[in-house]
Amino acid sequence: MTEYTIISLIALLTLGAIAYIFGRNRRPDGTEEPIVVGEGDCATCTPDSKKCEQICTMEAAVKPIEYFDDEELDAFKGRAADSYTDEEVEQFAYILHTMRPDDVAAWNRSLTLRGISVPDELRDEIILMID
Repeated sequence: MTEYTIISLIALLTLGAIAYIFGRNRRPDGTEEPIVVGEGDCATCTPDSKKCEQICTMEAAVKPIEYFDDEELDAFKGRAADSYTDEEVEQFAYILHTMRPDDVAAWNRSLTLRGISVPDELRDEIILMID
């Protein structure tokens, strides 16, 4: 029994040493390899990251447009944001208030790609929900 314990311990120490040697972030000259932190995906873009915003906008432009059970809003394509009636604003508000908060950014992007302007009355609320 002790033979197996000693062999297991030696094997474990050997594997640990190999993992340490290959896991170090060192260059051949002995200097430390810097760890690079990426920008993340489009779900993690921050308002400060213009590069991330541009990449996500380009990426969204080539993807199929995502609908949020809001096909009726396509009737407003090309309308100015300040030209909606109270009833039309209510249509947008109903959809906005019945969706998950984490879907608001994607919904706003969908409306933009479809050529639909968000009513001025809801713009600030949408921005707050996205941030």
